[in-house]
Amino acid sequence: MMMLKKCSKWVSSDLDWKLLLWILPPLSLLFYISLSSISAIARSSFTFNPFSTFAPLKSVFNNNAPVPPPPPPSPRSDSFLPTVFANELNRSNIFPADFANQSEMKTQLDRSRNDEPLFPPVFLNQSVTKDELDRSRIAVCIVGGARRFELTGPSIIEKILKEYPNSDLYLHSPLDTNAYKLSLLKAAPRVSAIKIFKPKPIKMTEFQVRVLSASGSPNGIQGLLQYFNLVEGCLTMIRAYQHKNNFTYDWIIRTRVDGYWNGPLSPKDFIPGAYLVPPGSSYGGLNDRFGLGDYNTSVVALSRLSLIPELDSAGYHLLNSEGAFKAQLTIHRVPYITKRLPFCIVSDRSYEFPPPHFGVPVAALSSPGPLSGAKCRPCTPSCTDHCVGLVMSKLYKGWSWTYWANNTLQLCDAHAEWESGWQKIFDKVAGNKLAAARQRIEDLRMEQCVKDFTEIMKKTAHWEAPPVSQICRLGLSTPA
Repeated sequence: MMMLKKCSKWVSSDLDWKLLLWILPPLSLLFYISLSSISAIARSSFTFNPFSTFAPLKSVFNNNAPVPPPPPPSPRSDSFLPTVFANELNRSNIFPADFANQSEMKTQLDRSRNDEPLFPPVFLNQSVTKDELDRSRIAVCIVGGARRFELTGPSIIEKILKEYPNSDLYLHSPLDTNAYKLSLLKAAPRVSAIKIFKPKPIKMTEFQVRVLSASGSPNGIQGLLQYFNLVEGCLTMIRAYQHKNNFTYDWIIRTRVDGYWNGPLSPKDFIPGAYLVPPGSSYGGLNDRFGLGDYNTSVVALSRLSLIPELDSAGYHLLNSEGAFKAQLTIHRVPYITKRLPFCIVSDRSYEFPPPHFGVPVAALSSPGPLSGAKCRPCTPSCTDHCVGLVMSKLYKGWSWTYWANNTLQLCDAHAEWESGWQKIFDKVAGNKLAAARQRIEDLRMEQCVKDFTEIMKKTAHWEAPPVSQICRLGLSTPA
């Protein structure tokens, strides 16, 4: 009797299992279909996906291994991508056609399609119109030494300051033998603050020694600190002016004194909620030769000195300027976007030609571009057309590299000093107006120099500099 009861119980259990096996497959199928629909809906909108925790299960149904969460960004890694957030990864229409790294950005975004959003939504096609910008408060921050300002300064005035005539100029520049060339700024429409200062050594802290690397910097860590001080000093000037006049800028444009612009800064370059930098010349980090963002993103981007302790706490060490720049945006979760821009950095330095794998290509100023901050000089091009492709294809893309396809780039043989007759080359490329400004500095005398600076002082809200006679005398050998 006991045996019969056990047998009956086993048979009943067996029937239960058979029933369960019949029910499970259709239930699983229904669950899978509903999950796919939910995921599709979640990806089609800029909203947080509450079902993202089911991603491993979905991967099993798809016969794929679960996608592991991304590792934290490495201080020396170039793979971190803070742009649009992860739920909108497969929609190519958010990338404007003129974004140079569109396919590369989309590939990296697709890799992390199961990640949680890293940043608030950034709509890359929501640039600001020119009319809106003409009604906005814009600060233009120019930093660095005036070494070739007779070539670069007039282009900045024409392509940025006059392009946005409501913008306020802020200059932060060291006093040296080239500072007298800054007298060309009398042509700037509006000047808010100018600081020309005598450089002094910056005492290094233990944080700075750990975070920064002397490798690749002509003046070691001290050189990096001086550059960071120029950039953040400009932000300090902007904040002081805002506080005094009780307002906040909508946008801050930051460029270098030695940048030559052969085209205007476009309204499409103003993207709310993100920080715009040029592609290429990244040296393992981000190209820091130009930056544009709204006020909040710009405060993070321009705080080059004060954020170093935070980089140290986050474990970032032995960084160059570009690496530190990328790291500070990363730890503050500021989305950055790379976009080709019509400027280059005029350089007197000599570079090996043809450049080796980690070498520096020097563009001819006559290159159509956009050159996105590549090094350049006025020269007779030594390498054009197919030659450019052969040279550039051998360079490491994550270092000193720039876009070169479609005959946008011509290369100089920059292994020696500038060639004889470079002035005529510049004048032909730059046009009559910029050629006249170059000639004006070449012919400048002491009396006119003092007069020009005095004119600038009159229209500047805040002036901090040595006596103008001292600035002019340093660079001009004989008074008129």
